Amino acid sequence: MFSNFIYFLVALVIYATSALFDDTAAHDPAGWFYSLVLGGVFALVCHLRFLRIARKAREHSFAWADQAVSAATFRLSVLALVLFAANIYIYRLPAAFSRLHIFQKIPTLEALLFLGLFVSYLVIIWNAAFRVHRDLFSQDVSRKEFIVSNISFSLPALLPWFCLSLFADLIRFFPYEPVRDFFTSPAGEIGYILVFLAGIAVFGPVLIKTVWRCRPMEKGAARSKIEAVCEKAGLRYADILKWDLFAGAMITAGVMGLVGRYRYILVTPALVHSLDDQEMEAVMLHEIGHVHHHHMLFYLFFFAGFIACNFVFFEPMMLMLFVAEPVYQAFAFVGLEKDQVHPVMICVLLISFFVLYFRFGFGIFMRNFERQADIHLYRFYPDATPLIRTFYKIAAVSRQAMDRPNWHHFSIGQRIRFLEKCQQNPALVDQHHRRVRQMITGFAIVLTGVFWAGYSLNYGHLKEGFENFIAEKLLFQQMEVDPENAELYVLVGDYYYNRQQFSMARDAWENVIRIDKNNVHALNNLAWLLATSADRQVRDHEKALELASRALAIAREPFILDTYAEALFMNNRVPEALTAAKEALALAGGTRQTYYREQVERFEKHL
Repeated sequence: MFSNFIYFLVALVIYATSALFDDTAAHDPAGWFYSLVLGGVFALVCHLRFLRIARKAREHSFAWADQAVSAATFRLSVLALVLFAANIYIYRLPAAFSRLHIFQKIPTLEALLFLGLFVSYLVIIWNAAFRVHRDLFSQDVSRKEFIVSNISFSLPALLPWFCLSLFADLIRFFPYEPVRDFFTSPAGEIGYILVFLAGIAVFGPVLIKTVWRCRPMEKGAARSKIEAVCEKAGLRYADILKWDLFAGAMITAGVMGLVGRYRYILVTPALVHSLDDQEMEAVMLHEIGHVHHHHMLFYLFFFAGFIACNFVFFEPMMLMLFVAEPVYQAFAFVGLEKDQVHPVMICVLLISFFVLYFRFGFGIFMRNFERQADIHLYRFYPDATPLIRTFYKIAAVSRQAMDRPNWHHFSIGQRIRFLEKCQQNPALVDQHHRRVRQMITGFAIVLTGVFWAGYSLNYGHLKEGFENFIAEKLLFQQMEVDPENAELYVLVGDYYYNRQQFSMARDAWENVIRIDKNNVHALNNLAWLLATSADRQVRDHEKALELASRALAIAREPFILDTYAEALFMNNRVPEALTAAKEALALAGGTRQTYYREQVERFEKHL
């Protein structure tokens, strides 16, 4: 179930990165035909795969069938992402809608349309898997309920993106310009993202309970028992809700909400019917353990960390990838140009980072948080026998394999064995709490360091050095492609001059003049360098005046007159320097008036 969150979010990343590709390319109507054909083939593959599992399950155990269904669902979901990427990147289906007025005004609506396409692929998988789930796992759920439950359970994963994207679209319609400018600035974007995340953390459960079609649990013995447990544990909550996930057939419970006034306890009917009072109390204490240890607050922090790192690292990452020349040379063997490979590399890197961050990083924390919630029972009882019995019941009723691997939970068998070890050695309880605190502290330190590094590269003290590094790489890469381009050598000279490597700047500009003796920029820049350089070995006042005179003969521009005046001044021809400086001031118009006026005043003082 939780894997669907990852699939939805990866699909969102795929769609969002489509903007990196050339949006001027015309849409090929044949793309729709190829997309439909691939969709039909995909449906056939899904049907045959689950049909094969159903046939082989008669010869194997339920544990084998459980693992086979899980593996098939994973592989087909990944294939669905590949098909979705083909529709977005190869067939360019969004280009068919890009000129529609409503999508130009509110791009989020177009994104929703194409996320619906991905949902249709998942529906194909769930439809093919339904019969296996019903026959093998004895779930009294209709096909419609099975598919709708899968969709509705995953939708909250898109809620933060939808609200933020819609707000970003609507900013342009704000009538007050200072407000628009603020919200489109980096500080404004960070500000409304933080406010939104805080808002969704507090009020999100109200919307989620509606999406999941939860209803208040009826008064009775079961509700009274849950209320008594919450009172004993000191838990504040808004309501206890009946969670009809898969028509209530799943044996599970949950709690959502950071603030007691908007916190809800979720219980499925199957859980109520399957457990006795002690087991129900153990499950509730597990859910209360999540609240006690502030796991939901950490999840919010974890999600905000992803947004923050992506915000500060996206642009530097794009630039770093652009100078990864060996990669482009490898792709050149298959006929792909740099402008085609660059967006692909960005997409792959973003998706890889996303999967590593959430699937593996988030998974590690989720597994250990679940274990921490399990051992919360020991705060109230000397042993965890009721919770262990509950795990055995869940495995028996749902026919799950006891040791089936799970990215967001330890397996049922692992959880039982850990609880049994804690009963034999109570010191393991405190040891695990310390382990979780150390993990959170380490994550906070790493995340802060990564964000600081990205912020420094993008906005802070490392920005200038990083941009110079990128500029150098791009410049010298381009020189290898076009070695006869004199203007590139002008830029090389400018680059070395800005780094105060004056002898190398001189060599670069002299090379330009050898190739193009009338290159006015090289003549002017070299003249200025020879006239003003602090390096005595580079300085040559007579040569500077000669070069400045040649540049002035080609173009009588203010910046060239200024260089000519400087060269005259360095050769002790002050009256002529003053005349040239006044002419530069007169020609400058509104640009750099202050600088040229200061030059005139400076020469006048030396008359």
